[in-house]
Amino acid sequence: MSNPFTQSSSSEPTEWELPTFTVSEFAPRRHAYCIGIPIINEGERIRAQLQRMYDLGLHKFADIVIADGGSTDGSTDRDQLAPFGIRTLLTKTGKGKLSAQLRMFFAYAITQGYDGMVIIDGNNKDGVDAIPKFLTALEQGWDYVQGSRYIPGGEEKNTPLSRKIAVMFIHAPVISLAARHRYTDTTNGFRAVSRRFLLDSKLQPFRDVFNTYNLHYYLSVMAPRLGYRVKELPVSRVYPAEGPTPSKIKGFKGEWHVLTQLFKTALGFYRPSSN
Repeated sequence: MSNPFTQSSSSEPTEWELPTFTVSEFAPRRHAYCIGIPIINEGERIRAQLQRMYDLGLHKFADIVIADGGSTDGSTDRDQLAPFGIRTLLTKTGKGKLSAQLRMFFAYAITQGYDGMVIIDGNNKDGVDAIPKFLTALEQGWDYVQGSRYIPGGEEKNTPLSRKIAVMFIHAPVISLAARHRYTDTTNGFRAVSRRFLLDSKLQPFRDVFNTYNLHYYLSVMAPRLGYRVKELPVSRVYPAEGPTPSKIKGFKGEWHVLTQLFKTALGFYRPSSN
């Protein structure tokens, strides 16, 4: 496998399976934790989100890393990112969708020495003001923190009815049963993970089998099963009142693919053979 890193590549385990990607660093590492934002062609949505994060001063508490899936809309040009205190732009040039972007981001964060990472989508739906609570949870020793709209303090607006029903009556119950831990909002990409959890030899997240959406599901299941400290935190997620729903999962084919990966995760298809 070719080495995708421009720096710190000596600490990358050779057994990790990663998509090829490029690294553009705008600033040195300053913090113990980082915020990863996976995007692809989010246009004005990611610019608005980064402005909100900058106005809150989040770059003063954690380094911000953009995990780009190969945007072509100009939203990841350096002059678009530099004003918002971004530390690094990772650009995936190899195959894969969201899970490949996450593997890219996690690998970079680990080799850079971060103790934990917050993940938040880049489509401007999530309440970025909750990010400090996730950073605090990592500092307190929590290993997997799931954001939820459906616990006290959480908020959701304009959620498509079909999506809400699927989360509450299919996705969350299936993941909870497999994890032996109750979750309420398992499709929400707002999460935090610790370094020690990702490096557990019984987890092995750096495998090509995690290519589209299944890595999120797998981490949710494995964190409590491996004995790590897990909890949910309240978050807000607001969909646009008008216009198309910001989502990369579209149509029956996309929804069927998600369901297939959900049940494969629950049935243990992605666990290392040694487990």
